[in-house]
Amino acid sequence: MAKEFICIVCPRGCRVRVDDYMVISGNQCKRGETYVLNEMKNPKRVLTTTVRTIFEEIPRASVKTSDAIPKELLYQAMELINKVVITEEMDIHDIVIENILNTGVNLVLTKEIKLIKN
Repeated sequence: MAKEFICIVCPRGCRVRVDDYMVISGNQCKRGETYVLNEMKNPKRVLTTTVRTIFEEIPRASVKTSDAIPKELLYQAMELINKVVITEEMDIHDIVIENILNTGVNLVLTKEIKLIKN
């Protein structure tokens, strides 16, 4: 049975179709073909979310995985991330969780946590 994907590599959002014979069509560039092949074999996503902090001024801090992780690990990753509480000031790109779920990918801060000193 043929399958259709919407490519998310670029803003075009090509509708890429894979037929029963693994013929790929509808992509406007080579990246669409690569995306669909990866999506069929081992789909991955960059996870973007927030973690709690102990700071009243910044109750939640934005984080993301430094690279894509297997899609089937997203819920497990969120369970782990939801247990994290940042207790100290940190800079952008500081590692919040190293090697999350043994993927080789780190969870990093996407905005610094610096308290305003009066």
